[in-house]
Parts: sequence; C-alpha cells; structure tokens
Amino acid sequence: MIALIQRVRECTVRVDDKVVGDIGQGLLALVAVQPDDGPEHARRLLDKVLNYRVFGDDEGRMNRSLRDVAGGLMLVSQFTLAADTKKGTRPSFTRAAPPDRARELFDYLVGLAKVEHANVATGQFAADMQVSLINDGPVTFWLEA
Repeated sequence: MIALIQRVRECTVRVDDKVVGDIGQGLLALVAVQPDDGPEHARRLLDKVLNYRVFGDDEGRMNRSLRDVAGGLMLVSQFTLAADTKKGTRPSFTRAAPPDRARELFDYLVGLAKVEHANVATGQFAADMQVSLINDGPVTFWLEA
C-alpha cells in the first residue's frame, strides 16, 4: 500500500457538491492499493500514518505525530498513485489492485483507523471527488507498507 500524506490546516472532500468528509488540522492521506497488498500492509501503513512525526514541537522540529497533536485524518482512495510512469507519456495502472480488491482493503484500512484514532474522515471510493485543502508547510511524504 502507498500513502501520500500531506500535513493540512484543513481538508474537505466533496462529491456532487455535497461534503462527504472534512477535518481541521491533521493529515490528508491519499491511498493506493497494489495487487499483492493484504491486511498486514494496511495495518503497517496505518501505524506509519498515525505515528509519523511531521508536526512541530515547541522548538519547531518535526517531532510530533498525528496522535500527539490529536489531529484529523482524511483518508482518500487514489489508485493513480500506483501508476507506472517510467515509459512514455501515458500512465499504466497494472501496479494498482483491481477495484473490488482495492475497495476491500481501503475499507479495512478505514475501519482500523476509526478504531485507532478519534477523528477520521474519508472521501468516497471510486467517486469523482473534489479535494480542497490548505497544505501546512507544505509538508508532504510518500509512505509505503
């Protein structure tokens, strides 16, 4: 599994002009599922997302995690992160899990997150989403599990 995490001051996801999820300060995690991923990958990825130290401490150093600051977590499925872009000018999606498998693992990740963290919001799987955010920093990291 892949997550592109961005530290945000706020994030809102809309589908058909309706807000389906929003958070204040926290992390936006764009998540892709790959063909060989399983539940253990989802658990490892969530552990990284919740504990990755990307928030400033009293001295301004990145020493605090999402858990430490009790921030919001926005999980958004994004299969395009698994694109193979090495050749040509058109991405290949052979490194992305089939939609049914991706939905299953993404939903599993969301379920784990809601048990492990108090403030979790999501986009809508396979929907045309409009993601609005105020990136804080900007601070962006690519995580793999």
